Amino acid sequence: MGTVLRGLAVSLLLAVFLLGTLHASGVSSDGDEKQVYIVYMGHQHEPSESADGFSAAEAAHHKLLNQILDDGSSALDRIVYSYRRSINGFAARLTEQERQKLSTMEGVVSVFPSRTYQLQTTRSWDFLGLPRNARRSLPTEGEVIVGMLDTGVWPDSPSFSDDGLGPPPGKWKGACHNFTCNNKIIGARAYRQGRAGLSPVDTAGHGSHTASTVAGRVVEGVGLAGVAAGSARGGVPGARLAIYKICWDDFCASEDMLAAFDDAIADGVDLISFSIGGKLPVPYFEDPAAIGSFHAMRRGVLTSASAGNSALTGGRVCNVAPWMLSVAASSIDRRLVAKLVLGNGKTIVGASVNIFPKLEKAPLALPVNGSCQPESLAGQSYSGKILLCPGGSNGTGPLRAGAAGTVIVNDEPDIAFVFPLPAVTIAQDQFTEILAYVNRTRNPVGSIHSTKSTFDSEAPTVASFSSTGPNLISPGILKPDLAAPGIDILAAWTPLTPVSGNHKDNRFAAYNIISGTSMACPHATGTAAYVKSFHPGWSPAMIMSALITTATPMDPARNPGGGELVYGAGQLNPARARDPGLVYDAREDDYVRMVCAEGYNSTQLRAVTGANAAACPAGRERSAAADLNYPTMAHHAVPGKNFTVRFPRAVTNVGAPGRSVYTARIVGSGPLITVAVAPRRLAFSRLLQKLSFTVTVSGALPVGNLFVSAAVVWSDGVRQVRSPIIVHTVDVPKS
Repeated sequence: MGTVLRGLAVSLLLAVFLLGTLHASGVSSDGDEKQVYIVYMGHQHEPSESADGFSAAEAAHHKLLNQILDDGSSALDRIVYSYRRSINGFAARLTEQERQKLSTMEGVVSVFPSRTYQLQTTRSWDFLGLPRNARRSLPTEGEVIVGMLDTGVWPDSPSFSDDGLGPPPGKWKGACHNFTCNNKIIGARAYRQGRAGLSPVDTAGHGSHTASTVAGRVVEGVGLAGVAAGSARGGVPGARLAIYKICWDDFCASEDMLAAFDDAIADGVDLISFSIGGKLPVPYFEDPAAIGSFHAMRRGVLTSASAGNSALTGGRVCNVAPWMLSVAASSIDRRLVAKLVLGNGKTIVGASVNIFPKLEKAPLALPVNGSCQPESLAGQSYSGKILLCPGGSNGTGPLRAGAAGTVIVNDEPDIAFVFPLPAVTIAQDQFTEILAYVNRTRNPVGSIHSTKSTFDSEAPTVASFSSTGPNLISPGILKPDLAAPGIDILAAWTPLTPVSGNHKDNRFAAYNIISGTSMACPHATGTAAYVKSFHPGWSPAMIMSALITTATPMDPARNPGGGELVYGAGQLNPARARDPGLVYDAREDDYVRMVCAEGYNSTQLRAVTGANAAACPAGRERSAAADLNYPTMAHHAVPGKNFTVRFPRAVTNVGAPGRSVYTARIVGSGPLITVAVAPRRLAFSRLLQKLSFTVTVSGALPVGNLFVSAAVVWSDGVRQVRSPIIVHTVDVPKS
């Protein structure tokens, strides 16, 4: 789910749990509430113009809707968007009764309500092992176009300079609406419930931050008031950016998302970066991201998405479709710390991006009613004091109450937020220690020091806000796929919003430090673009496989709570992803067979794919996700019961042009499961040759044992192609 987490502390972090709510769009004269619904009709055939100026698709949408309207209104009044370039369907304001009528009509795959979603570097690329002088395919890097679905972009940032870049690639079919593009930002559009004349300029900061992380130019000597100073750059500084502004003040609507996917695919992007999501995953063909990314995949475009910020609790990972990459957030080896020094000399080490001068020996005070929320502090004054907040706060309440500084208990005490006043976030046990000092001291005081950078030897560890598996839609597909840096990331910002996001804050900067799976996603997008620049002809599944099978295994002892369900295959490794040796490929038909087995019928899938033949195979038992040629393997087991599951797989040789031999070894299965691979040896004689094997996993997990993991690693003596296996007993709700 990515959220803006732009330094707004724990209360904003908690707000991400409220995502996925429906938004109403008006009330009819008879009292029937209307809201925006998406009517998804699958594949878009080649568009053509009709006599009245509408495209054939638009005319068909109006005709269909007019058939069910009986209140005197017309489709022209109701339709918000017609999706007519890459995706077939429309968004319209409907009553529940009208929705029901439409859902039964021929050619309609699904009708689902629009939901509102929220948004989910200097050091990070070095930490990932992709130094500035890494091997690059410079001519083809300039041919790679990344579509950013976010809050827009600030075009005047040095990160988006087009110095030295030639004209856009010839394949580009996009446009710049109400925006001046250059040879770096080659396209820009904005969407808000069908309105025209909107500007794609970023007023929130989030879009500039993610875009510069993917493809920002190298900018020397940046930081946030000296914090995290270094050279800012993206993963593919030579790639082009196409901007699709779909989020406004942290509000992102389903119908706008789908409109942006529709345009981005037709415009000619090579990859889509999507740092957005909901509270929980929803069925594939009721999810605009899953729908959009499916049609992108059909056109050879990979979608990279954030896994979500719903914290380390099972099953909240979103963006789980197998044809899109889902990215968890992890730390880098730079930690930003702030200190509170008590009057007795005791130092409390916490976190925050505190760029204020040192606050010396200010009185410590507790809120009268125990809360630092603005409404609780209304009418109270804490002028010149450091307000001690036992619960979440984004600093707004203490700021309005006149506090000179604040100390806030935070469930994520190691994550540095930007606050509108001097602040330190700490853990509960540290707060207890502070209270002990306050209670035994007549005039307790404290000093808040400015932020310093320290080395974190424990990195990478998964962020405590990062959403985890299992995948509630397809439990046999492991999500998230991998982890990437998402904590305390410095990247470009907009001067139109303060660094803390608080409108009473008067501090503005060209670069800002924020955290979230929103920040992890563009690292994966940038790495995918890096791989694409070397292998322009690879399918989305091949690029996903390269990232997943080369990921660096993470230490489960440092990441408790679910092993691969927390971090997927491990930490993103860009340098290895360029040359993975073998890849697992999957195409449209493979995904169709999988969703057939998960409840979709041939009629629906014929509309989705545009194929006339029956989409779903008949007459055989279909094991769904286990059969999909996915780079990882997952199985949900019943506690205490024996199981055996087989994973047929095929790998394609993309390494050695001549003969190469790969041998499989099994890592870490332990006493509870047995893993067998047949055959154990794959001998390739040519490039792009595909060979098959089967992994059989059997055993039983006792009650109370939530998961056990292993891996199959294929090696030719140089390359290591690792496919994690996880068997878990985490409850998965029945559909």
